[in-house]
Amino acid sequence: MKRVLFVLLFSGLLLCSACSAVGSGTNNAAPALEPVPAEFAGRTNPFGADAASAGQEIFTASCKSCHGPEGHGDGPAAGYLNPHPKNLAELQTYAGDDYLFWRISTGRTGTAMISWQGILTDEQIWQLVAFIRTLK
Repeated sequence: MKRVLFVLLFSGLLLCSACSAVGSGTNNAAPALEPVPAEFAGRTNPFGADAASAGQEIFTASCKSCHGPEGHGDGPAAGYLNPHPKNLAELQTYAGDDYLFWRISTGRTGTAMISWQGILTDEQIWQLVAFIRTLK
């Protein structure tokens, strides 16, 4: 009887330790993003990292009020927006250039993210993408 109780106790401890490892936050999988439409899919930034300085100027003028100075989604307007702006410093770690260009170009329905296509040139949008890549 003691042997059966010992086996059950040991099995329970083993199971609990396995469960805590699963819930410990060690899974660093990126959140799923919407698929990029065909007209944007596969695009890569034609500009180098040097375009980031021009992108920073555009970001400061057009994006900072919502996304915040470091792109963390904590700008002065963020508290009034539902849903809150994306944390671009985090998003840029798992989103491709095509996704960033698409979202900046077309905006996002149901959010405060407007379409910048027609307001900014493609070159300016790519400069923004270059700057977003520098956010930490």
